[in-house]
Amino acid sequence: MIKQVGPTEIRLKHKASCHCGAVELELTLPNGIENPRRCDCSICRRKGAIVGSVALDNLRIVKGHDVLTLYQFNTNTAKHFFCSNCGIYTHHQRRSFPDLYGYNIGCLEGVNPYDLGEIETTDGVNHPSDRA
Repeated sequence: MIKQVGPTEIRLKHKASCHCGAVELELTLPNGIENPRRCDCSICRRKGAIVGSVALDNLRIVKGHDVLTLYQFNTNTAKHFFCSNCGIYTHHQRRSFPDLYGYNIGCLEGVNPYDLGEIETTDGVNHPSDRA
């Protein structure tokens, strides 16, 4: 199955990698890129990535377990993964939906995230888990 987004082909299986290639992921995208978004929380504002979501079973680390660095903050629920060589954010286990990974669409090989058009920005500053 191939979906076309502008000049970009979205396939069922996609390879994703960090900049230096030390980390490689395989993503299964049965519905294409779902829920592409930016977030305005403190970490997302700084990393600036456009992210999509995928079920935990649909993201597989092919190589680079040993160079992935885990970063957690605040409630220590979300797990943000970065390549320790080149510093690129590849994916994170989401705080609001822990059964999903968020992944950096810019890491998908052959996909230009700027071809996706208008991207929603979610309100991470007022995250529901932070409300009393």
